[in-house]
Amino acid sequence: MLTEIDFMDVVRLTPLVAIDLIVSDAQGRVLVGRRRNRPARGTWFVPGGRILKDETLDAAFARIAEAELGIAKLARSAARFEGVYEHHYGDNFAGEPGVSTHYIVLAYALTLTSTAQLGRPEQHSEYLWLTPSELLSRTDVHENTQAYFR
Repeated sequence: MLTEIDFMDVVRLTPLVAIDLIVSDAQGRVLVGRRRNRPARGTWFVPGGRILKDETLDAAFARIAEAELGIAKLARSAARFEGVYEHHYGDNFAGEPGVSTHYIVLAYALTLTSTAQLGRPEQHSEYLWLTPSELLSRTDVHENTQAYFR
């Protein structure tokens, strides 16, 4: 596990690789959460997280799904790969001035039949289910989430 100082060096010097989960329900609505953490704190965003060093994509997907959604042992094969995206932020996890954050994001879409008790309060302060058109019309949904629906 990286120390905060070492992680700041990584953020300052390299892009991070992450997985975003584009989760839909049976009605076609998309799950977004209001972010607690930087970057993009306070905006609505799809769940996701970064891939750790030496972690396989399958292990990262399962870990992120459990941490962000509360779903244990979700297989990456249960999702559809939507493509590679770039996310750029003017800030960083620590609020360090002058340090931007750059993510390379692997986006995966999945539809859940049961959405009872979905989400984790330590990751997002609240959750919403929005149709793609609602998501695109709101100014508080982050541009990087809206990009998945354009």
